[in-house]
Amino acid sequence: MKITKIGHCCLVIEIDNARFLTDPGAYSEGQGQITGLDAVIITHEHPDHLHLESLTQVLANNPNVAVITNTGVGAKLAEAGIPHTIVQGREKTEGKGVVIEAYDCKHEEIYEQIGQVQNTGYFIGEKLFYPGDSFYNPQRPVDVLALPVAGPWCKLSDAIRYALKVKPKKAFAVHDAALVPARSALYSKLPQEILPNTEEEENGFAIRSTEPQATSGGRRPRCFPSPLSSTARLSWASPTIPF
Repeated sequence: MKITKIGHCCLVIEIDNARFLTDPGAYSEGQGQITGLDAVIITHEHPDHLHLESLTQVLANNPNVAVITNTGVGAKLAEAGIPHTIVQGREKTEGKGVVIEAYDCKHEEIYEQIGQVQNTGYFIGEKLFYPGDSFYNPQRPVDVLALPVAGPWCKLSDAIRYALKVKPKKAFAVHDAALVPARSALYSKLPQEILPNTEEEENGFAIRSTEPQATSGGRRPRCFPSPLSSTARLSWASPTIPF
């Protein structure tokens, strides 16, 4: 198995003669140029995991590729006219003889019901477990864990405890786009959407931010559920991880 991280949660996974791509989202670049794919695996519908423009590019360069996902993502793909296969719950499928197993698991809490969508982790090739936006323990031996380390639902101490609980032989970081300064504004936008307006002066006090905000088409993108445009995507290095 060889894993190449394109960025955030977008991975190219090579097992024997099979090549899979996970979560072509808005926070990674380069996925649209990848060829030779057998399947695209999408864990959930949030825009950092499903960017329809990127997925369309992937499909154009890989006309015979299968798209594997859950019902929540499937509804959005159906609206876009993109064929797909539902693999969720504890269902299994195969791609070029490689077993892909679904593990439905709750999206970790951002705040109450904000951002709660169907999330499905996938065990790929009986070696790699990628939980999506979850700290789900598959209760089985894990050779390689794709470990989420940052985000509005993810605290580093929880990520470490999760890895210690799963006890993988090896682990590497995913879901880390929020560690880039250009995306740190996410942590101020969400409270602004929930709390009373802090831009207006009240009782003689006013709090205003002069920090630059990441923009999408000239507008500050909402955290959820609006997808980010391609202009908001970030470039990442692409380390190759052999296992």
